[in-house]
Parts: sequence; structure tokens; C-alpha cells
Amino acid sequence: MTPHISARRGEIAETVLMPGDPLRAKWAAETFLENPVCVNEVRGMLGFTGTWRGHRVTIHGSGMGMPSLSIYANELIREYGANTLIRIGSAGAMQPHVAIRDVVLAMTSSTLSTPSCGIFRELNFAPCADYGLLRAAHAAAEAKGIRAHVGGIYSSDVFYDERPDLNKQMQRHGILAVEMEAAELYTLAARYGARALAVLTISDHLLTHEALPAADRQSSFSDMVEIALEAAFA
Repeated sequence: MTPHISARRGEIAETVLMPGDPLRAKWAAETFLENPVCVNEVRGMLGFTGTWRGHRVTIHGSGMGMPSLSIYANELIREYGANTLIRIGSAGAMQPHVAIRDVVLAMTSSTLSTPSCGIFRELNFAPCADYGLLRAAHAAAEAKGIRAHVGGIYSSDVFYDERPDLNKQMQRHGILAVEMEAAELYTLAARYGARALAVLTISDHLLTHEALPAADRQSSFSDMVEIALEAAFA
């Protein structure tokens, strides 16, 4: 047990999918895993372990933002031996060619700050995905006929952004989408020798102001979970 995860040793799989919303973790576990068992509910952050095509998988919520994800990723890697962590979540598109329902596979993640910034001091560390996971996820998306984009994203430490000037510069430099967790996940994976990837569904668009209707989100998120699972065990 850790301060934030009540699972016993052996109850967490080496492969962990991490949605931000704990209820989405519950939905994904019940939808995609065989015999899912709840292994954590401390502070309402749900985690489930089951099997997918004979492979053990844990699906565990990360909470919203990099500080929350940092807590769970640290404990999952250091205390439970997780070595493949895939974020599954929503993102806002920042480029005209990235559409609602598209999937973004984050090759890199830019950020203003993360909980790890104090370690690097003056160094601007460049967090990136595991190439094997990235390649396998892209192949899985192509095989399923799912429109997927590979490139850089932005991990914001605020939800209510007040920097339109910064957004314009990111759009100018090809940043595909914005979310709130991947940069810290990639940094922690690099630190501890784990594999990490963010598989993201575009749920809204910063340029067109479109948003995915609530009724359509579940089917679109299903694509993302399937891609993540295929990539983890390719």
C-alpha cells in the first residue's frame, strides 16, 4: 500500500492505462477487461485490474493535471513495478487539420512547468513518448481505419487559459493539441526507465470552437482505449 493506492503488491499489472477521470477508468475496465477487480478507491481514485486477451492490465485514474498524475505515476512505477503507462484522455485541437473525434498520438509534450521542473533547474528537458509504443499505436490506428495524428502536444498546468498569445505561437510551431498530464508522465517514465505514451481523443477544438456531444464521446473514446491496448501488447 501507498498513501494514495490501497492495492496490495501483485494487484497492479505491469501495464497501466491512465484516464484522468476515475469513472472513465471504471467504464473502460468494465468494457474492455475480463474479470476486472477494483484494487483502489482511496480518495475516490478508482483502479481496476483484469485481463485483455490474456494479458494483465490495470486501468487507474490519474486525476486532473500534472501534480495529480505525478503522485499516481510515481507510486505505480516505484512501489508496484508498473513499466508501461499509457495515458488515455481527451484533448483540445490546436490545428485546422485536426478534427473532432480524431486521435492524437503525442510524440513530444511541451509545457511551461511540471512538478519535475525543480530537478532540472535551468535545463529545458524535452519529454517524449516511447518510440515502440508510438509506432505500435500508429499501426493499430491505421489497421482500424482511425484517423490519427502523430506530433507534439502541449501539457497545460491550467484549464482556464488566459494566454492567447502563447496559443498562437504553439499553433505556429505545429503543436497539435492541448491537454494537462502527458509532459509529467513522459518525464517520470524517462527517469525510472519505463515506457509511456499519451493516446488522446479530440473532444473540442480551440480554433472552430466545436465540441464532441456527450452522447458521442463513449464510442470515440472506445477507439482510443483499443489503440492503447493494442500498442501495449504489440
